[in-house]
Amino acid sequence: MKRVLLAGALLFAGAAAHADAIDTLKAFVSDVKTGRASFTQVVTSPDGAKKKSSNGSFEFARPNRFRFAYAKPYEQLIVGDGQKIWLHDPDLNQVTVRPMGEALGSTPAALLAGSNLDKDFTLKALPDEGGLQWVLATPRQKDSGFQSVKVAFRAKQLAAVEIVDSFGQRSRLDFTQVEANASLPADRFRFTPPPGADVLSQ
Repeated sequence: MKRVLLAGALLFAGAAAHADAIDTLKAFVSDVKTGRASFTQVVTSPDGAKKKSSNGSFEFARPNRFRFAYAKPYEQLIVGDGQKIWLHDPDLNQVTVRPMGEALGSTPAALLAGSNLDKDFTLKALPDEGGLQWVLATPRQKDSGFQSVKVAFRAKQLAAVEIVDSFGQRSRLDFTQVEANASLPADRFRFTPPPGADVLSQ
């Protein structure tokens, strides 16, 4: 009898933890209007043989404004201003710009900085791993370019995002120095191409 009660208690606890993970993600989207953090990104090839690391900073302001600034090993800046997404490669002195509606959709940036969570993603709680609560977010749009996005929280604070693209390549971003509802100036999410840069519209 005690074993049955224990098993039932463990199952209930697991279900509650999973529900909490989805609730945590929804609360993050609902309550955290701005934020910033440092990140380390590791990209792994589909066969797991090759890995590339980079780091930088991430900022966002809902709805649909964000800034990824990669610092090492190569500088690169991605800015979403609510209307367009700008990608600046300083080494090439090249800027790529595309309409946000076409480029954002069910992407990780939409998950972190957007506001239409249930509209854009199907959510499923995953077992806790590495001391983190994980939620699987599957894009509803078939042509999103991503198979899935996993989001992790530690004590209700954003901790990591793991992305699997349509080719099976895996990217994991681990966040540190996370500051929720940070005071961010509006110009952090504006971008003006540098003088002489080649600007490519898509």
